[in-house]
Amino acid sequence: MLEKPQITPEQSAAMIKEGMTIMIGGFMAVGTPEKIIDAIVRAGTKNLTIIANDTGLINRGIGKLIVNKQVSKMIASHVGLNPETGRQMARGELEMELVPQGTLVERIRAFGAGLGGVLTQTGLGTLVEQGKEKIIVDGKYYLLEKPLHADIALICCSQVDRAGNAIFNKTTKNFNPVMATAADIVIAECENILPMDQNAADRFNIPGIFIDYLVLRG
Repeated sequence: MLEKPQITPEQSAAMIKEGMTIMIGGFMAVGTPEKIIDAIVRAGTKNLTIIANDTGLINRGIGKLIVNKQVSKMIASHVGLNPETGRQMARGELEMELVPQGTLVERIRAFGAGLGGVLTQTGLGTLVEQGKEKIIVDGKYYLLEKPLHADIALICCSQVDRAGNAIFNKTTKNFNPVMATAADIVIAECENILPMDQNAADRFNIPGIFIDYLVLRG
């Protein structure tokens, strides 16, 4: 099995170009690849579309990208812990697509699974349904929510071996594993990078086929 290249946060940031769509794992900055985010902030790459659960805190995680005005559009579920997000939305500087959390993760999963979308009743009769196709199944209306895909996914895992087989412990299991299936390039920031055959295969949450590059968090 081939080893995955280990790169620096700065090399990761260099792959991200203006106008790209980026998925970033984490939940209120927990399980977020913060070393890579810091490198993107230093690089100053702008006009990014970010797909994530939230916009972090004003001084942590994705919040740093918001404060630095590197994000032109967010697709997220929750923005309330970062007041700068609200300010930029009010001034028309940040386009925001709010997506119910369960719908968000299912739209990401749909791309990874090769599905054309998912059907859900969440959002019917609200602003969420605007512009979306409704489909009737057994006499009930559902919204067709289309898959979400990214140019690059930045994820954070607890352990990974040199082949990219990854383990996500505790709350790092939030959006990270599913985002690894829905991007052209996946960069994993990891707490530990181990030699191959150091972990039993049944402990892996995702196989190495989904991960392209490794970054050591330490």
